[in-house]
Amino acid sequence: MIRLENLSKSFWVRGQRKVVIDNVDIELPSGRSLALLGRNGAGKSTLMDIIAGLQKPDTGRVISDGTVSWPVGFGASFHRELTGAQNVRFIARVYGVDTDALIAFVEDFAELGKHFHMPVRSYSQGMRGRLTFGTSMGIHFDTYLVDEVTAVGDAAFKRKSRAVFQERMKVSSAVLVSHEMGQVRQFCDAGIVLENGKVTYFDDLEEAIEQHQSLLS
Repeated sequence: MIRLENLSKSFWVRGQRKVVIDNVDIELPSGRSLALLGRNGAGKSTLMDIIAGLQKPDTGRVISDGTVSWPVGFGASFHRELTGAQNVRFIARVYGVDTDALIAFVEDFAELGKHFHMPVRSYSQGMRGRLTFGTSMGIHFDTYLVDEVTAVGDAAFKRKSRAVFQERMKVSSAVLVSHEMGQVRQFCDAGIVLENGKVTYFDDLEEAIEQHQSLLS
């Protein structure tokens, strides 16, 4: 369960205050994989960051009764001057998981070769994406925050990413941001739509998709 209590967040843009989260009060159920839908600029990434604890809301709070991942694909959570392996080792210690086991998993999964032992500042965007996705999938979380499950890599890597994510979803929940409705239907069974700072929960995924698409048109 993740509960958003009276959550608000705004930014100053060109001298004007833009509200992206407007006094949201909603409980996201456990055991569901939720699609987070909304137009570009609606505030989806901001909401994910707040749930993960990476940004502070202006008002309100987030309450969870389980562990929540960082937003998968959030490369800033990795130190640029450390190698991929050193970053994974550090994260393993932070989350209290077996260091050697996590390093072995990520090294095999991410397919970075010699770059796994090179500084992250030398990585391409795709390499950073594989590193962050592999690291998050190597740790058990009750809820995974994911931005585009298979956004990086070739076709074979994307298939592998889908397979490991589906395996994690057998025992965990997720909040997934994706612009591909096929991917949303594959991984999600309910949805939330963010529009004008408000969040609406749909127990029926197709209703969420219909609402989202109507807002785009």
